[in-house]
Amino acid sequence: MTERRDFLRLMGSAGAAALAACGWDGGATLRPGLLAVSRFNDWVGERILYSPARLARTYGAAARSPALPSYFISQTMPVLAHPADWRLRVDGLVRQPLTLSLEDLMGMPVVSYTVKHTCVEGWSAIATWQGVPVTAVMERCAPLASARYINFQSFDSGYANGWDLASATHPQTILAYGLNDNPLPAAHGAPLRLYSPTKLGYKLTKYLLAMTFTNTRPGGYWEDQGYPWLAGL
Repeated sequence: MTERRDFLRLMGSAGAAALAACGWDGGATLRPGLLAVSRFNDWVGERILYSPARLARTYGAAARSPALPSYFISQTMPVLAHPADWRLRVDGLVRQPLTLSLEDLMGMPVVSYTVKHTCVEGWSAIATWQGVPVTAVMERCAPLASARYINFQSFDSGYANGWDLASATHPQTILAYGLNDNPLPAAHGAPLRLYSPTKLGYKLTKYLLAMTFTNTRPGGYWEDQGYPWLAGL
């Protein structure tokens, strides 16, 4: 009986997450319950199902899709007025706060892979991404033992996402500055975006400005509206 009850709870949580991801929050009566079940679903994903050893499938360059749809929440495409002045700020619960230029990031270890990008709206596309592992930045900033999450912030009308450290340190989680053998274009988050093929697209913050280490779980633009926080694949 216990196993059946646990199974039903898992199935219910998955259903609630799907409803939230489709944009229906249940109204004022059901919203608190749906959000609570969605949080339970995230807990299961983060504590039970997640494996840092599981890698997303990679492809050859010939498998690239002809197009990759663009997405941003600003009224117009976010573009820096002075790109040369852009810096990534790394702060919060760290021993060494950092201010990194794109040149600094490109001088760090490089990861490149061709993977499938999966959107919560139901489409997917294969592309090649190039960038620096988040772990390489962490080696420089030295997070404190109390740090448990990272809040990734952007200049796309305040768009942001919170990540747990286990997901952020996954070997395929990178700060991407290249797409399909070219510099990352503005349509896909230039000059820098968060990327991982183990997460749904809305979790991959574009137009990065800062990553802040914290001991409290950050929300996110869509997560605060009921979308699953973990967003794992």
